[in-house]
Amino acid sequence: MTEEMNLDQSTSNIKKANQGDTIQVEKGEYKGSKGKVLTVRDNTVIIQIGKNPKTGEPIKTVVNHKNYKKVK
Repeated sequence: MTEEMNLDQSTSNIKKANQGDTIQVEKGEYKGSKGKVLTVRDNTVIIQIGKNPKTGEPIKTVVNHKNYKKVK
């Protein structure tokens, strides 16, 4: 029971970005990249980090809440 409470507390301390915020990726393949938040999920956010120059399609990726920080 106490383990479940500790897990709930640790996940509630994570500050989530809101839709439209700009974030910087801290870990993973796109480390150092900045992007605009498109969708906020329970454990992740979906961000657009750029556009493909050949096709014009947006480049999107999924980032866990622990793996980014908000850019002011």
